[in-house]
Amino acid sequence: MLTPAPRQTALPQNARPRTALPRPTGPRAALALAVLLTAALTACGGPSSASDEKVVTVYSADGLKGEKGDGWYDKVFADFEKETGIEVKYVEGGSGEMVQRALREKSHTQADVLITLPPFIQQAGSKGLLQAYVPRGAEQVAGADKAADGTWTSVVNNYFGFIHNKKELPRAPKTWEELLDPAYKNKIQYSTPGVAGDGTAVLIKAMHDFGGREPAMEYLKKLQANNVGPSSSTSKLAPKVDKGELLVANGDVQMNFAQARSMPNLAIWFPAKAGGKPTTFALPYAAGLVHQAPHTENGKKLLDFMLGEKAQRQVSAVGGGFPARKDVRPADATAVRLARLMEGVEVFEPDWADIGRNLTAYVDAWKTATDS
Repeated sequence: MLTPAPRQTALPQNARPRTALPRPTGPRAALALAVLLTAALTACGGPSSASDEKVVTVYSADGLKGEKGDGWYDKVFADFEKETGIEVKYVEGGSGEMVQRALREKSHTQADVLITLPPFIQQAGSKGLLQAYVPRGAEQVAGADKAADGTWTSVVNNYFGFIHNKKELPRAPKTWEELLDPAYKNKIQYSTPGVAGDGTAVLIKAMHDFGGREPAMEYLKKLQANNVGPSSSTSKLAPKVDKGELLVANGDVQMNFAQARSMPNLAIWFPAKAGGKPTTFALPYAAGLVHQAPHTENGKKLLDFMLGEKAQRQVSAVGGGFPARKDVRPADATAVRLARLMEGVEVFEPDWADIGRNLTAYVDAWKTATDS
């Protein structure tokens, strides 16, 4: 902070100028100077002032904030602000997009909490974007839904899925192969792998269902004839499906279930390979404390709050998702409907370590197959 030069004031003619005091030296003088410098930095808004701000900034994948301010984030953030007086600043985008933004800002960190879908939360950890912090209640989160090193913990459980317009397409397609029918030309769209978490999930599920990378890419190459094109955000596809602009799109259970409250034509389904069972896999919203976060303590408080029993009990009724805590078992109408939706669907567990190592190669293979 620059200090303006002192204003020169003329002395009265009969006044004697003050005698300059000798400048102190030695350890005490050095200590006094250090105290003065610290005070000056604080006054100028230096590093020590940021931690005192009543604010916390969240970078998150889309899906948990309601279209009409009625989502789980809306409720939890409002309750958190009321209880703590800490304002929540919210930035939303695709999972990959949020990680890339945090990475660009690494030398001047803006976010305090990062929330993304796998494998991007693992990617954030591998790039040094997260610091270890185990929120209160994390002992009730399953081991597969949190990092062994404490850098992230799931706050809302979720599953990958697809949606269709049940008015224009009353019967959901049962298989991947049905989507190759010319009747679906320009009526299918999925979000971009490598950018959106749900878009990357298309690759993961296709590789599982078709038995490997090569057969999955062969299929997605064929599907491209009916695909509208890339979309950086999965949440933007649901309104198109609801209006009938699209018949089928990708998504996830939590987000689409919540969107269906205001989009009556949405229905969730899980494609199977011809002759196989419908499949899905867990795709939780995982939260981590950002390394060198400007408001670390506020970030910790928010993570504790989101994993608290009160917030977790609201995950189904308000958010349309599944609690991350095993000891929270809601019995509301939404929870019952979600359990019924998952009946008969085979849930597999991806090899996240492999996906983390080879994600770029898988996305590049998809780009080559689809000319994207």
